[in-house]
Amino acid sequence: MDFSKQRLGQLIVVSGPSGTGKTTLARKVCDRGEAVFSVSCTTRAPRPGEVDGKDYFFLTEEDFLARVERGELFEYARVHGRLYGTLKSYVYENLQRGVDVIMDIDVQGAMQVRACEDDLVKRCLLEIFVMPPSLDELRNRLSGRATEDAAAFELRMQNAAAEMEHWRKYGYVLVSGTREDDARRFDAILEAGRMRTSLW
Repeated sequence: MDFSKQRLGQLIVVSGPSGTGKTTLARKVCDRGEAVFSVSCTTRAPRPGEVDGKDYFFLTEEDFLARVERGELFEYARVHGRLYGTLKSYVYENLQRGVDVIMDIDVQGAMQVRACEDDLVKRCLLEIFVMPPSLDELRNRLSGRATEDAAAFELRMQNAAAEMEHWRKYGYVLVSGTREDDARRFDAILEAGRMRTSLW
């Protein structure tokens, strides 16, 4: 075998409740140029400062569902009443070029990726669940955001508890601690993943 050839990219699926820092971990890796962040499609409205095509592709529900019908989405799910999904073309093109792709998706989306029969996905998949130390700590982290009303906040906490039941389905679990420790352990998982024989 010629080990000088370029390896396939990793399809890095990162899940976990809001407030665990999973998106920050993923963004740091991408900011260093070690991976690209898979930009999701969503039907929710942009938050202040979010840019279409960078943070999300903001679509109407009609447009989103039309893309589903045309088979353009790699995975999709309805979360908190809004649709989220990932474009197939973006993911596959990067993996084939040897570029790691990070998908920050919920457990429903991760299940769809895990169930995919495509050989490329099976070879490249690496899954990480970022777990809060406790629900009380997660509540403290989220309460400081003040971005939603009390009813929406409680729904988010209920969803977080339900998401946490899925952690054993992932290849790796990272129990969130300090930002520095989380970043170090996250990087270690990705580095080990790059040496997997399945990527060659």
